[in-house]
Amino acid sequence: MDTKDLWVLDGGMGRELARRGAPFRQPEWSALALMEAPETVREVHQAYAASGARVITTNSYALVPFHIGAERFAAEGERLAALAGQLAREVADEQGAVQVAGSLPPLFGSYRADLYQAERVSELATPLIRALSPHVDLWLAETMSLIAEPLALKALLPGDGKPFWVSFTLEDEAPGSEPTLRSGERVADAVTALASAGVDAILFNCCQPEVIEGALKVASAVLQAHGRTDVRLGAYANAFPPQPKEATANDGLDEIRGDLGPLDYLGWAERWRGAGASLIGGCCGIGPEHIEALASRLR
Repeated sequence: MDTKDLWVLDGGMGRELARRGAPFRQPEWSALALMEAPETVREVHQAYAASGARVITTNSYALVPFHIGAERFAAEGERLAALAGQLAREVADEQGAVQVAGSLPPLFGSYRADLYQAERVSELATPLIRALSPHVDLWLAETMSLIAEPLALKALLPGDGKPFWVSFTLEDEAPGSEPTLRSGERVADAVTALASAGVDAILFNCCQPEVIEGALKVASAVLQAHGRTDVRLGAYANAFPPQPKEATANDGLDEIRGDLGPLDYLGWAERWRGAGASLIGGCCGIGPEHIEALASRLR
């Protein structure tokens, strides 16, 4: 890979929807706007593309029973995922030179590796994949808490030749300790497993910016050792404080850290760039103004 070829990704969807006045509550989270105000979803995609994002991500993250309920998922999940894909695709085509990442979320709840049910992955993921497939340029399994889930998702993807990116969420521990996923599994083991499975990119998201640099360094070393320097590395952090061990992501809108404005976040992104990341964006609480700073300074 050419490490100089930096791609700026988009930022968080949920908080930006809420900031723009879209209907927003638990448990539906960002899926509610897809149901009741899809035009606002389009506006958020447009804002990120206009800010310089080269990749925008479908608003399909909350389209799982955990958020919209089993009955609604069975009745409307696939239709809503198709709408999410269509909205992102239309914006990408309007903008030109923008790619669409099909978001494949944690199927059983963010941060909750303990809730993972291997036997149900196909049942929940297949409708999302089928609906998103016509609209996306690449697949992004994001906020993965354990190694098994992205491997199971990869096995369900169509043989369409589209890149498969996996983004893991990290334990928000003090920098300096060995980086681990929220399952407790080592980042080194996760990268080894994913590299062997043939993924195209490994990222870290939905965690504190402080823990990402160490994970990137571990990932880079593991990929070098396995001769997989073609695998891209990336990062997109949260802007809210560390969550308690028992927390579930998207429990509510946490207060944003005062030390993560656009230029502050840019400082972290520059460190990730130095650690080998060539895919950099933002997660919860990182908005278009942050992405604009990344696009104008990092590129």
